[in-house]
Amino acid sequence: MKQRFPFYIALAVPALVILTAALCPAEESLTWDQVKAKFEAANPALKADALSVDEMKAAEITAFLRPNPTASFTMDQLYPFGAHYDPNLPGTRYRPLSNALTTGSVSYLYEREHKRDLRLKSAKEGTEIAQSEHIDLERNLIFNLRSSFVETLEAKAVLQLAKADLAYYDNIIKISRDRFRAGDIAKIDLDRIELLRVQYEVEIQAAIVNLRTSKIQLLQLLNERTPVEQFDVTGVFDFTDDLKPLEDFRQIALDERPDLRAALETIQQAKTNRKLAQANGSADPTFSVDSGANPPLDQYVGFNVSIPLRIFDRNQGEKKRTQIDIGRTTELSESVRAEVFSDVDSAYVQVESNIALLRPYKAQYKEQALRVRDTVTYSYQHGGASLMDFLNAQSDYRAVELAYLQLVGSYLTAAGQLNLAVGREVIQ
Repeated sequence: MKQRFPFYIALAVPALVILTAALCPAEESLTWDQVKAKFEAANPALKADALSVDEMKAAEITAFLRPNPTASFTMDQLYPFGAHYDPNLPGTRYRPLSNALTTGSVSYLYEREHKRDLRLKSAKEGTEIAQSEHIDLERNLIFNLRSSFVETLEAKAVLQLAKADLAYYDNIIKISRDRFRAGDIAKIDLDRIELLRVQYEVEIQAAIVNLRTSKIQLLQLLNERTPVEQFDVTGVFDFTDDLKPLEDFRQIALDERPDLRAALETIQQAKTNRKLAQANGSADPTFSVDSGANPPLDQYVGFNVSIPLRIFDRNQGEKKRTQIDIGRTTELSESVRAEVFSDVDSAYVQVESNIALLRPYKAQYKEQALRVRDTVTYSYQHGGASLMDFLNAQSDYRAVELAYLQLVGSYLTAAGQLNLAVGREVIQ
């Protein structure tokens, strides 16, 4: 038994590893399109606002309802105390309904001047405004989502850079130890090189914290409960210098911006409300038909028309208010239009600035920094460069690479800002 026990252990350990891997879910890596689809399907703020649009649609039913008819029944001239009944006189009977007058009527308010149609039109325009505002909310929330997505990609890139720098520096430490054993460098120089390793460890830990924080913010927007360790995103972390002219983006914004569309729809609703206020100033007749029976007479049928006299109240205040509201909404739409141009111009300038900075980095600075670092490292390895030369070259390389990643992140954030200003994704 003592000889066979290690054999069972050798079989159990791989099986346990396989079982653990099967039970633990794999890391989920999502593209931008997948993140966006999850957000649109699960974000509670977006779902709650979508329900407000459904509420506006339900209000259309109420706006188009007809007035309810009114039914009434009257019984008059009753004699419950028996005025013609004497119990001491034979032949008399208790008849309290002998002279009762019964009347029944049905009345209906007829709305003139297309009031019902105007109410429905105003309600439908309100639904269109709510729908545009919902799209505008989605536009702003997707910008926040895109910013968190870009921050996560940037944090991943910075973490990869920090790990690569540490691996490269560990190789330098190994070379320095070989040189120390060969007597090429002093002990103090080796100590300085080994002590500087802590900077790379600090950078890695800071990058890990930033990456986890970005993922947590992204999970919050997605309303996800996935553990951070099992969640990841993937995407192209780079820039493109293919930028259309400013006028193209301005025209797209005028066609696509939902807040501008909502402002224009508000003007149209204000005009409809003006017509409705004028219609509400007209008199609506009430038609009624009644029928009854009077004991001395035969049954009868009557007809009645009641028309309110709009002498004092002709809905003057509402007419004036709706007229003013047309001017107010028109001015607000001009303000929104000016804001659209301002947003597009500001975002466009920021994207242009980032592209102008990134071009020399990609075409020249990154390659130069890498070449200088490798050249100085080779010289240091063979005793042709000092320790300070090597440390400065390594520091310059790290600064250039980190600046490039930060500029790419700024470019992608500015591109998201331009997408927000335009109203749809024009830069991926």
